[in-house]
Amino acid sequence: MAGPLRAAYAAELDQLRLQVELMAVRVDENLERMRAVLDTGDEVLAGQAIAADDEIDAMSVSLTERCYDLLAREQPVAGDLRFIVSVLRVLGEFERIGDLALRVVKVAPELDVVQRNPSTYDVVLSMADTAIERYREAMRAWSGPSIDVAERMLDDPPPTRHLDERLTSELLALEGSGAAATAIRTLVVGRSLERIADHAGIIAARLLFLATGDSDRLAQEVR
Repeated sequence: MAGPLRAAYAAELDQLRLQVELMAVRVDENLERMRAVLDTGDEVLAGQAIAADDEIDAMSVSLTERCYDLLAREQPVAGDLRFIVSVLRVLGEFERIGDLALRVVKVAPELDVVQRNPSTYDVVLSMADTAIERYREAMRAWSGPSIDVAERMLDDPPPTRHLDERLTSELLALEGSGAAATAIRTLVVGRSLERIADHAGIIAARLLFLATGDSDRLAQEVR
């Protein structure tokens, strides 16, 4: 009986891995919507992004429950335990990235305020592109899995960090009657994009812990 039971358990872990990757794709699709909304202010697309986030949240709840069930029922050890616990952490990162993307999407009705200053608006668009690419790099590392990609992500400072510093500097220099409104809304968008890049880095750090079992890697998850 041990053989078939073990095979069924392994199949459950494989299914869990596939479902996590599917959720990653759904988050990526919403990041694409976020980028399009930031470019166009399309409120219909913004509504689609909000609805899609509800589906992402539902996936997160379902997969979290599955992880807890596996922990209680199978009492995994070693690599299997690290995998399930890592999935729980990564699910949280997906959900947080989705929430941050929605924070950007919800600026759509006032996008014209963000666009008033072309220089800072261009920085924001660059931050969106670099944050999405960093997320995709984290997903390439996770799905590989690729330790090399994950290590490179953690060794190199996030590209959004330099852009955020530039954005803050330029916003502080704004003048005029609409400067405060532009600065506040632009800062909300910029900080959200920077945090998306940070959470992508946490996914990479978790992969290194999963692959190596080195608990020192957990310190790299702190952002």
